[in-house]
Amino acid sequence: MNETKPYQPYQKTIKMIKKIACIGAGYVGGPTMSVIAQKNPHIQVTVVDMNEARIEAWNDDDLSKLPIYEPGLDAVVGEARGRNLFFSTDVDRAIDEADMIFISVNTPTKAYGKGKGQAADLKFIELCARQIAAVAKSDKIVVEKSTLPVRTAQALKSILDNTGNGVNFCILSNPEFLAEGTAINDLHHPDRVLIGGEDAAAIQALVDVYASWVPKERILTTNLWSSELSKLVANAFLAQRVSSINSISELCEVTGANVDEVAKAVGQDSRIGPKFLKASVGFGGSCFQKDILNLVYIARSYNLHTVADYWEQVIILNDHQKTRFAERIIRTMYNTVNGKHIAFLGWAFKKDTNDSRESAAIYVADHLLEEEAHIVVYDPKVPAEQIYRDLDALGTRSPADNRRLVSVASDPLSALNDAHAVAILTEWDEFKSYDWREIKQRMKRPAFVFDGRKLLGRAELEALGYQYYAIGE
Repeated sequence: MNETKPYQPYQKTIKMIKKIACIGAGYVGGPTMSVIAQKNPHIQVTVVDMNEARIEAWNDDDLSKLPIYEPGLDAVVGEARGRNLFFSTDVDRAIDEADMIFISVNTPTKAYGKGKGQAADLKFIELCARQIAAVAKSDKIVVEKSTLPVRTAQALKSILDNTGNGVNFCILSNPEFLAEGTAINDLHHPDRVLIGGEDAAAIQALVDVYASWVPKERILTTNLWSSELSKLVANAFLAQRVSSINSISELCEVTGANVDEVAKAVGQDSRIGPKFLKASVGFGGSCFQKDILNLVYIARSYNLHTVADYWEQVIILNDHQKTRFAERIIRTMYNTVNGKHIAFLGWAFKKDTNDSRESAAIYVADHLLEEEAHIVVYDPKVPAEQIYRDLDALGTRSPADNRRLVSVASDPLSALNDAHAVAILTEWDEFKSYDWREIKQRMKRPAFVFDGRKLLGRAELEALGYQYYAIGE
């Protein structure tokens, strides 16, 4: 990797922020800007996106139709929208009027070229930078909100300074640390807000935005590079804990130990703690895998191959957990699932979200579909078109075959009728409240339950006559 020149900070007194624009109305931009607007009624916040359907959904009078399901989000949007929170497709106008611009667009793993399968694809970030440079006629603070590789800020600064209209740009890094399903609570009561930058006045301007509701001791300021790297490292550490306990779950199954008991004993050590020690079918979501792969790629770019191998193992173990769960289903069901009806309860990667990116359900389904299983999916928030889109994106089989083998139910009983087996892939609370005695009457015999989230109780299910399998037991 070539030597990089030192970042050249731009020193200037920043005026009070009156207007904020956010490019990207997705899972990060929408909720974050909604809370910023809610807590800063004196600041006009405009969220822009080229996706007209998404913006229409954000503006829908029926708050239950917001494009993102997140508990509490509807109330926040309902309070601020139309007062000082606006959603628009007019990107140029928002850029032109804003004092501060957040970039919150997708940074997927590259699917082509150098770094394919590991590096972050920054094409959308660069497009944003070029659009900002072309439109801006006054000084701007540009805030990286998307998860980005280390030193992306330097590339942003170069694009803005070399393609712009001669105005001054300050670049800040402000990574998000939201957990989907609890994002609004995370925004209202954050563990920390991290702001990286090289210009004290620009940093203070963003600190002031958050300080309207976040205690100042929870607002951390660092240099740009530390901030960018901290986001990747935080997700890598969390994912590492999940893979660690999942590796022990397999050992528990062959030794007669119980992974829940092991996790409780380990988690009561104050040096370790209990969080993220819940064995499961594996982690999903848009962040963990992408960020670890990015970390691996960065390490390899600097010839730190031992470091890269260490973090790559977290991904390998996670993939292994999904595969062995699917193989356990096949093995338990007499080594064939061909033509058998398997009900999937849950498709989202975790409860309380409609996000299914990198969900374990996708990969377990794909493995079973290779064996010609017939899968019926029920998820309370993920629509059928999204489920089919997830499967089609794998390219494992034709879209027609995906629709031949997979159907989506609008209610759980429809999914469970005449099922040979139930696989629980998302820990939705409602699954625990089902009448499992009645469900058994609707299923084929023997009735199998494969609990990938350890949501139900073994004693209760076995007392009802189910053949019950849970990870780590």
